Amino acid sequence: FEGAEGSGKSTQLGLLRAWMEEGGLPLLATREPGGTALGQGIRQVLLSPREGGMAPEAELFLYEADRAQHAREVIRPALERGVNVLCDRFYDSTTAYQAFGRGLPEERVRELNAWAAGGLVPDLTFLFLVPAEEGLRRAGERGQRDRMEGEGLEFHLRVREGFLELARREPGRFRVIPEGTVEEAQARVREAVKEAFGWAGRASSARTRR
Repeated sequence: FEGAEGSGKSTQLGLLRAWMEEGGLPLLATREPGGTALGQGIRQVLLSPREGGMAPEAELFLYEADRAQHAREVIRPALERGVNVLCDRFYDSTTAYQAFGRGLPEERVRELNAWAAGGLVPDLTFLFLVPAEEGLRRAGERGQRDRMEGEGLEFHLRVREGFLELARREPGRFRVIPEGTVEEAQARVREAVKEAFGWAGRASSARTRR
């Protein structure tokens, strides 16, 4: 589940999780950064507002460290058990934020993404669209903004365009969910899941990909 700040991706993941669990599908919901005990510490370092800033390269390596641990400790073992994995952000966020947003070399970022993920590639990626200004407004309503949410509008515009470019490059993997009501977005998500995994509402008819 991908998208800029305030796009509603976490809400949509939670709704899909509940819907799939009701159908009896084996399921794991996780997130990046912070999907492991080690990752929780990395998440705090990455998102806590701080004086003095953080070098873009240091930021990138922290995200990749989180992903390496997450992929090996959580995601791959779950897939090998036949469990469906829903992830709130994965390496597309790193490409959008660190390559398009920060201006780091995209090829290098993508190489590190693939290495840290251990070759894992999502079967299906949802991209939730919302204007950058609206997303930041929603993020601000949640309370104090984290370090990434506190970046300026121009940064978040570059990130949004980065996500759109990634979706244009891989239309087979991405499903772009336009701005709308929570219910409209969830309906599109469920239809895409049914289509991709052949599930009509019965766990016995679903197929888990590895």
